[in-house]
Amino acid sequence: MKSQSSTLLAEVRTFRQNHPEVRYVDLIALDIPGHFYGKRYPVEMLEKVAAGSPLKLPQNAVLLGAQGGLFKIGDYCFHDGDPDANRRLVPGTLKPVSWEAQPLGQMLITSDGTDAPIEFEPREVLANVLERLQHKGIHPVVAFELEFYLFDKKLDDGLPQFARDPLSDDADDQPNLHIERLSRFSEVLDDMAQTAQAQGIDITVITAELGPGQFEINFGHCDDGLRAADWAALFCRSTRGVALKHGYRASFMAKPYLQFPGSGMHVHVSLYDGAGNNLLAAHQQQPLRHAVAGCLELLPHCMPIFSPNHNAFRRLGGTVNAATRASWGFEDRDACVRIPESDPRNLRIEHRLASADANPYLVLAAILAGLEHGLEARQEPIAPLNEDRNSGADFPLEMLDAVRAMQHQAVLRDKLGAEFIDVYCENKRQDHLAFQQEINAREYRWFL
Repeated sequence: MKSQSSTLLAEVRTFRQNHPEVRYVDLIALDIPGHFYGKRYPVEMLEKVAAGSPLKLPQNAVLLGAQGGLFKIGDYCFHDGDPDANRRLVPGTLKPVSWEAQPLGQMLITSDGTDAPIEFEPREVLANVLERLQHKGIHPVVAFELEFYLFDKKLDDGLPQFARDPLSDDADDQPNLHIERLSRFSEVLDDMAQTAQAQGIDITVITAELGPGQFEINFGHCDDGLRAADWAALFCRSTRGVALKHGYRASFMAKPYLQFPGSGMHVHVSLYDGAGNNLLAAHQQQPLRHAVAGCLELLPHCMPIFSPNHNAFRRLGGTVNAATRASWGFEDRDACVRIPESDPRNLRIEHRLASADANPYLVLAAILAGLEHGLEARQEPIAPLNEDRNSGADFPLEMLDAVRAMQHQAVLRDKLGAEFIDVYCENKRQDHLAFQQEINAREYRWFL
């Protein structure tokens, strides 16, 4: 602990020397729906926290709904006195914020690694999975890919408008994969990439996707699963801020347009032993087949994680490369679990089902739990799509059905924690019910 305190203190002091204009630092963490919460600290107080002063925030901040409200979940929120819980600073995440009007810094905080971690905190859930795998001699290497849309900054009666082409000032309303779109939007995209890199995020490939104003950003492969998920979370925050600075809105909403492709979160995962050998490639790739089988078995029970809101379910099955059944295949983008072509050293799975607005910590935790279960159970998977285009297992396509499938699944409760599963399912159930408590114009048009 003393060593970590000295490291953090050195990090804060170096930051203050390099950024003397910064007076405040946002201390942030991801809640269950995938939104950041936290507090803005004077930088001199941050130095005290780094030196060992307590850092406490309400425990129930993790339980906020999609709109920020609190739901009654067991004894939490309304019968527990709303207690504080300890957090700690995440080393290496103190960075300047360039998209705000005033100079700021930001730094991740978490309850994992404290004396009493919050069992349902997303980062803690992933930390527990990674720690268990490490004890088994399994070391994941992870890379996220995130799709998002650019919209015009101004909404039209609450509805998004196509982003304006900076060269022609016309709406970018033509879906395409053309490289020219990267040039036309290069100013904002370059700023997004540079800002992410300044946050310590390893940005690699930028792609113009099929939807109008839709892009994809790839991250480097990382041998620290927590850091890989940190990158995905921080990228969403910085990208929204940079877009506003340039007169756009950036959104990771799963399905903003019914007629165009949705936005997904693709996660590449390979598994290595302590000597650096690819575990999936051993014994003529038999462990790969077992891992795939485990992923597919748990996938129907993880749908509230992969599709965390009403809109995310709209993405499934509507257009390009969005499956409606649990499936796998070699070099097949119609599959939920794709096996990209690679040499044995880099053999991996690409999990393609999660929506872009899913919680990256929980998505990765669920994927790793499936891989772990498959390696333990050693079952053969169903036929790949390459052999049978009709191969696949059904999964829920509506939130309340998905919650019921998740809540009592024994393997998932063991791998992710029973307390987390109960809290998460009730949070999703309450969010879904709250979403229904509004009569929209279509309902009046149909039934008035």
